Order: sequence, then C-alpha cells, then structure tokens
Amino acid sequence: MTQGQYDTQTIGVIGTGLMGAPMARRLAEAGHRVRAWNRTPDKTETLREHGIDIAHSANDAATDADLVMVMLSSGPVCDDILLGAGSVISSMTPGAILVVMSSIPVETARGQAQAAEAVGVGYLDAPVSGGELGAIDGTLAIMVGGDPATYTQARALFAPLGRDVHVGPAGSGQLAKLANQTIVANTIATVAEALLLAERGGADPAKVREALLGGFADSTILQVHGKRMLEEDFRPGGPAKWQWKDTQTAQALADELSLELPVSRLVDGLFGDMVAHGDGELDHSALIRELRRRNGENPR
Repeated sequence: MTQGQYDTQTIGVIGTGLMGAPMARRLAEAGHRVRAWNRTPDKTETLREHGIDIAHSANDAATDADLVMVMLSSGPVCDDILLGAGSVISSMTPGAILVVMSSIPVETARGQAQAAEAVGVGYLDAPVSGGELGAIDGTLAIMVGGDPATYTQARALFAPLGRDVHVGPAGSGQLAKLANQTIVANTIATVAEALLLAERGGADPAKVREALLGGFADSTILQVHGKRMLEEDFRPGGPAKWQWKDTQTAQALADELSLELPVSRLVDGLFGDMVAHGDGELDHSALIRELRRRNGENPR
C-alpha cells in the first residue's frame, strides 16, 4: 500500500479514554473497521453507536487486525498489556503493525520495537500533541518513529487523525514528544508568570494578553491557555498529572544524557508541587494556581 492508497483496514484500538475514544470514532468515520477495548469497559459503550465493535480483551482487539493503535496512560501500563503474560504482541498477525501513540519513555518504545520485530510485527511509536480538541477535530500533530516502510504502510491510520511526520527510528517519536512537552510545560509556566505580573502590577491581564497577540510573545499557549487562566476554565483537556509524567520523563532522559536543563527542571518541580497540592486532575493550564500559592494567594 503506497501513500495516498488507503484501503479499508481492520484497526484494533486499545485505550479509549479522553484521547483514544475520539480517535477511534474518527477512524470509524473514515470507513475503517474498528474494534476497541478499554480497561474500564464503560468507556467503550458510547462507541457502539459509531459502528465500533467492542472487544472483550486487549488481545481480542488485536487479533486479526491490520493495525493496532495503543493510547494508554503510561509506559508501564503499555508494557504490561503489550508484553506481559498473554501479551497483545503475541496475539497479532505477523505483518500487522503496532502503533503506540501513548507518551512513554524512549527506551520503553525501543524495547517494544524489539519485541514486535521478534514476532514479525511492525512497530511505530507515534505520540501526539493537540489534546482532546485535536483528537476530536482530527488536527493532532503526530510524531512518528520507526522503519520508514512501516510508516508508509501505517498512514491509513494517521490520515483521519491529523498531521503526521516521520522523525527517525523507533524511539524518535517519543523524543519529539518530550521536546514538545518541554516547550508546552515551560511556556505554560511563562505565560502564567506574565499574566500574574501584569495583574499584580495593576494592569488588566486580559487586555495585556490581547495586546500581545500577534507579536513575538504570541503562541498557541498564550492564545488558548492564557484565556483558560483568565477565565479559570481548568476542565481537563490535558490533565496536569500527565504533563508532570512527561516532564519527569524528560528530566530522567536529560540526566541520563548528562544534560543540564535548568528551566525545565524548575518547571518540573512546579508541576510536581501542583499535583501534590491536589490539582493533578485539572488542566495543565491550572499551573497558575500553583504560582498563586507561591505568592501567598489562595487559588481562586
């Protein structure tokens, strides 16, 4: 199958939470046969009305699938389901492709790639950026690591979900996602500090944000999360606890590479304190609440 020739595929979807469910719906709407499984079965029920079959187990979702998409919460959870006893990889047909779209450590992705290769299964690590809205709208940024030929074959899966870019061998997708998450986390902290500075100094922070739009300080974070901060709308599009997971992973890799990243280390600490203070389920833009605490204010 060459790029642009996307026949209907049978796709197993493992993980139908905040991101996985809308991604599964988009795949079904694109005409693929989709079979979905989630550890919490209730999260799959609404998918039936979209023509999605509900699998009784992760292995059932993967059996006889051309492509298996994984959107689980962490590296250990992925490893448990993909590589553990009665593993998903062992249920897959040789020649099928496993696409792990979760954010996991680089070494975890490389280990999964080796395990898949050993049984004749293609492997791609393809984490995404864009949050729940991007998953719903099909506008995700998809960072793909793995064999180029496998990537070309898997583009039937990526096309309904967003914009995909192949960035290198297995594990490279996770490296790109860590770079993304570093920029996102650090920029959230910077935008929060700037709005607090404007507010404490006596300006209207909403008007300051408006004045900055279109200038050098403009960014998606200022546009979207700056607005969230001003409106105190912290319904989770990207929960802070998962942002912290990623900043911790980035710090661990930096330490392994003997890299000193002082700004990122500070921001990782801010997110850690935010989670410790009970805000982990809020959107990551709620980091402004942690900064308010540090400045003697009670978060609103």
